[in-house]
Amino acid sequence: MRMLDETTPTPGPGLGNSALDATRRGRELQALGDAGRIDVLVVGGGVTGTGVALDAAARGLRTVLVEAEDLAFGTSRWSSKLVHGGLRYLASGGVGIAHESAVERDALLTTIAPHLTRAIPQLVPTFDGGGLPGQLLVRAGFLAGDVLRRTAGTSPRVLPRSRRVATAEALRLAPTLRRAGLRGGMVAWDGQLVDDARLVVTIARTAAAHGATVLTRVRAEQVTGDSAVLRDTLTGETLTVRARSVINATGVWADRVDPSIELRPSRGTHLVFDAADFGGLDASLTVPIPGSTSRFVFAFPAAHGRVYVGLTDEDAPGPVPDEPQPTESEIEFLLDTVNSVLREPLRRGDIRGAFAGLRPLLRTADDATSDISREHAVLRSPGGPITIVGGKLTTYRQMAEDAVDTAVTAAGLTAGPCRTRRIPLVGAVSGRARDLIAAAPVLVERYGDQATQVLAAARRDPALAQPVAPGIDVLRAEFAYALSHEGALDESDLLDRRTRIGLVAGDRDAATAAAREAVAAARA
Repeated sequence: MRMLDETTPTPGPGLGNSALDATRRGRELQALGDAGRIDVLVVGGGVTGTGVALDAAARGLRTVLVEAEDLAFGTSRWSSKLVHGGLRYLASGGVGIAHESAVERDALLTTIAPHLTRAIPQLVPTFDGGGLPGQLLVRAGFLAGDVLRRTAGTSPRVLPRSRRVATAEALRLAPTLRRAGLRGGMVAWDGQLVDDARLVVTIARTAAAHGATVLTRVRAEQVTGDSAVLRDTLTGETLTVRARSVINATGVWADRVDPSIELRPSRGTHLVFDAADFGGLDASLTVPIPGSTSRFVFAFPAAHGRVYVGLTDEDAPGPVPDEPQPTESEIEFLLDTVNSVLREPLRRGDIRGAFAGLRPLLRTADDATSDISREHAVLRSPGGPITIVGGKLTTYRQMAEDAVDTAVTAAGLTAGPCRTRRIPLVGAVSGRARDLIAAAPVLVERYGDQATQVLAAARRDPALAQPVAPGIDVLRAEFAYALSHEGALDESDLLDRRTRIGLVAGDRDAATAAAREAVAAARA
């Protein structure tokens, strides 16, 4: 449970409508053709691009975001769904990015998205014969994490201090741990997202409330530093938009927009299991990778009664696919590593799904991808757009601030200061106000104070109060809300991004009919 006493932050005055739907998309796309020159064109609808759009719009800049597919279509939906404090970067001397990560984690947990985040314990189990140097190293790392938390200003009521735990407590947190030789463990606390794609959608809605135009299924072509040809992929129609500044926030596709960018993508893979396979896991079970001082395999509870196991870090050369696929060697590596601490080993047949994402790392000399800096960079090429690349999900807000600062300076834009550290996202609620929301906790976790709107729709239409399929904890009202408020346009948007039902093929098949019915009803 979150341990926040803060009252709910309130959005600033004068905010507009945050609801995104097909009608608004069509209206704003048509209006863009007659709009004249805009201030900022953002290309890319992942966490960084939506963060840039919110930052720019909140400064009073006329902002348009275009995304060729759907919000969170790329890397932003394939993360570990964790809000990291940057501890692993200390091992390689990255004090700056570690502190930045801890500061941004605090902002997400307490102000920006308290409804979409929670504190989660990280448990590193200790076994006989595990090696004292390794245990001391983990303990030292956790103590350094405590220092990071304090320097970031995070209260221990939000993220408690690290501590040792006895065997009984370790088994309570991770009941399927191997009991033979178990001597307890060490626990530290970090942040966890309800879902990464949901964060992106919520940032986009908040940007729209501040006046940004958010357009999905619109591809930017012939991108320069002050213009782009926009193609509506639903109709094939095109228009040319002029902008005082263009920001390329397309992540692993950044070099397609600006060929001068050189990336070296790294693939991170996760496996999906039923929560029952872990017996009620109540922590991020953290298993050190032998031979590394900063890499771990995690098993952590996730939405829809699942557990995710990750993470790999493999070089991924070649063309960037729309949906990266895990390799057999990665699957075996994750199974072998997590099984080393479990009482009953997990088998291939237990895997319900798998997903992989590509990190948009800048190319360096000959470093392994696991050693390439996760610091972000703002790049400018002659005549080309401003590109923001690198970084990590937790630091998206700082990345966006740096990109917009660069745009303001380069184009001589008249803009206010960055305000996004203090702007709560749509639905943000915490503390007592959260407890008073008359809706099921699972709805509050997904929608914050907007959960009452989802619930109201279910009460008006009893059919919407039904789950989308037996055994799946998503209401038909959530599909309807995704179409009327969250910019979803088709069944894939509903199944694969507004919810994560699609991560398990069987669940996706079961819920497809409900998704199709919802889309048909929205278009009627």
